[in-house]
Amino acid sequence: MPEGWQFPDVTIYLVGILGLLVVWQYYQMQIMAGRILAVDIFDRSGIRMYLYVTPDDDHICEVCAASNGRVYLPSQVAKKNFSPLDGRCQRPTPCIGVLIGLYGAWLEARGVLENLRRNIKNGGIQLSAEEVRALVNGQWERCISADTDRLGIQMIEALSYEKINQEIAIQGYRYVVEEAREVRHLLLLVPAYLRLLQLLLRAGEEAEALETIERFEIRFPSTKRGAHFPSEKQRETVRTKKAQLLKGLPLKISA
Repeated sequence: MPEGWQFPDVTIYLVGILGLLVVWQYYQMQIMAGRILAVDIFDRSGIRMYLYVTPDDDHICEVCAASNGRVYLPSQVAKKNFSPLDGRCQRPTPCIGVLIGLYGAWLEARGVLENLRRNIKNGGIQLSAEEVRALVNGQWERCISADTDRLGIQMIEALSYEKINQEIAIQGYRYVVEEAREVRHLLLLVPAYLRLLQLLLRAGEEAEALETIERFEIRFPSTKRGAHFPSEKQRETVRTKKAQLLKGLPLKISA
């Protein structure tokens, strides 16, 4: 290099930015491959509370159903061996249950967060099914956290409305499987696909159910594994339903 040669200041900044992008991309690849499951990545994305929700379904076991509506701070979720359940799921194929992070800037969510902080030393709080629905029925679309919380709210609404309004639930699950791209949303994908498939079969929408299975198989190739990928039991359940649909056999509709 010629004596006295200097890089322009802008070049140094660009190299630094490029280095950060490379590190972030590598980190994303590690998470997608299932080598990293870092809870703190959620906390850096504007999450102020977590809500554990199970489907509004009679087939959910007592242990999982007892945790529906529990609310947690990010600091609780980040603890080693954290679980929203008080015991182990009682079903051979574990019940569907999702832990959904929210920023929660709208009125109803702020109330929940304030209540949680006041009661954290007393074991936290748990929302009833009606309170969970009231939360997602609030004016969340008009607040600053609308874009941050949109996908999570769609998932909560779908889980909470399976019995009350099946079409709302189906629309919510459709939205999640179509729009989930961020790392913090990937763990919602398998539950959304499985519940969507279940509701489509109940509604007699066999053509869309088969299409959903095919999209599921493309998104989760059998040759790949990851933290957000389906378990072997879940894969087997989907394969069985696909075989029955292709053969035109009656399907057993269960959770």
